Amino acid sequence: MNDTVVTLVGNAATGVEYRETSTGGVARFRFAVTPRRWDRRNSAWTDGSTSFYTVCAWRNLGANLTASVNVGDPLVVHGKLRVRDEARDGQRRTFVDIDAVSIGHDLTWGTSAFKRVARANPALTERPADASAATSAANSAAASAAASAADAAADGDTRAGGKPVHTQPWLSEQDESPARGGAVAAPAGPP
Repeated sequence: MNDTVVTLVGNAATGVEYRETSTGGVARFRFAVTPRRWDRRNSAWTDGSTSFYTVCAWRNLGANLTASVNVGDPLVVHGKLRVRDEARDGQRRTFVDIDAVSIGHDLTWGTSAFKRVARANPALTERPADASAATSAANSAAASAAASAADAAADGDTRAGGKPVHTQPWLSEQDESPARGGAVAAPAGPP
């Protein structure tokens, strides 16, 4: 209930390690945060001491993180702060972990291209009472996808609603000519 939520800006210090667990996939990596300060005396930026965190990302976030982040990438990490003490080799050590809620590239240092991940069909991942139900659900989902693809191909360049997909933004529904079999007429403009 009373979690400490933090947002950190830094760099991926290690590669992302992904593994499947009984509660879902988890990705882990080390995250380095180095504060920079303006030194008025020397008129230059100086680096402070680097703090390292272990970042854990679960399920979809972990899988997407694994496919998107490399060592050295500038990142913004938002999540719950966890501090734990352990005894290793006869010494007490303190570890600081972040259970990530959201992670993204820091666009101050470069560009990034977002690519949406397609969600799986729920019928394919459900656990029915018996194996024959699983097979019929999978076959039904595959047949449904094939039928919708065939319908789209037969209709030409149309969406599910039957309206043409326009590649030119100036075309509208009134520019369509039913006399030409659904072909799109040229836009009216000055001669």
